[in-house]
Amino acid sequence: MNKDSKIKGRATAENPKSRFHKLEFVPDETDEDFSPKTTFYNDSSKTILSENTSPDIPFNFSLNPYRGCEHGCIYCYARQYHEFLDFSAGLDFETKIMVKKNAPELLRKKLSSKNWKPQTISMSGATDCYQPCEKHFKITRKCLEVLAEFRNPVGIITKNKLITRDIDILQELAKFDCVRTALSITTLDPKLTETLEPRTARPELRFKVVSQLAKAGIPVSVMIAPVILGLNDHEIPQIVKRSVDAGAIGVNYSILQLPYGVKELFENWLERNLPLQKSKILNRVYSIGEGSLNNSEIFRRMSGEGVFAKQVQALFKASKIKAGLRESDFRLSTKHFRKVEKGQMTLF
Repeated sequence: MNKDSKIKGRATAENPKSRFHKLEFVPDETDEDFSPKTTFYNDSSKTILSENTSPDIPFNFSLNPYRGCEHGCIYCYARQYHEFLDFSAGLDFETKIMVKKNAPELLRKKLSSKNWKPQTISMSGATDCYQPCEKHFKITRKCLEVLAEFRNPVGIITKNKLITRDIDILQELAKFDCVRTALSITTLDPKLTETLEPRTARPELRFKVVSQLAKAGIPVSVMIAPVILGLNDHEIPQIVKRSVDAGAIGVNYSILQLPYGVKELFENWLERNLPLQKSKILNRVYSIGEGSLNNSEIFRRMSGEGVFAKQVQALFKASKIKAGLRESDFRLSTKHFRKVEKGQMTLF
């Protein structure tokens, strides 16, 4: 498939070869019906928690039940990691999903270990833990059950309505101040969502999820991510207002970064969907990245640098003030953490 091809329900039809591969598979250009099915592979990882050492990220450990993501967000920075699995950052990322079926058991083992210091675990640091296949595998739910047994705090971020399925467990965690949830909302435009984030919940549904979680007594915030200058930055005031109206106790944002393996995919997505805006958007990304599409400098990568980044910061601050949003304390409690005896199966 060339860069101009489209597949319904997919952010990209491209499948560029991994930087670690010498060979590349190219489908027949005449195959108009080329539409790969999603394949699931067993991930036999021996550990389940990924450690973070970056001081600008507010957690030390993350848990990713899946590698690869059916949501297919074209801008997703996690696409690059699929290349380390000998897959492509393109269509493979959306259609070849690694499933960590033993995640709940590995998590229980980790929390039971003598050297585990109770602290917040993020679900997930890379791919969405509530992507469509979770409805079948239920790995995220089983991991939440383990966390609830141990009363270990967890922070969850998702674009999927499936999180409401687990309100019962989230409420139990909330009793001990052990959970914070967040909905990632990129735009208010469902047509843009359809091409930018093809298999995610549409914007209106995400606000409904925020409301459902808030009404259930589960702390929920909204993450405007990514902010793509020249595309969705003008929507910040309305997203902030709608989030607060829905019951969010906090709103934050992060700026688009385009690491290796994602840059070309995003550029080609712009060419297919927004050719007249392509130059403007990429120039803005270069500007806030100080000449780079992927400024990975700590404490700058989330908000960017330069005049456009400062404009976004000012707009976001003013939007929060206008919406009456005050700063919230997102620290979770570890004082209720308990070791669960081997063989103990009672959840609550």
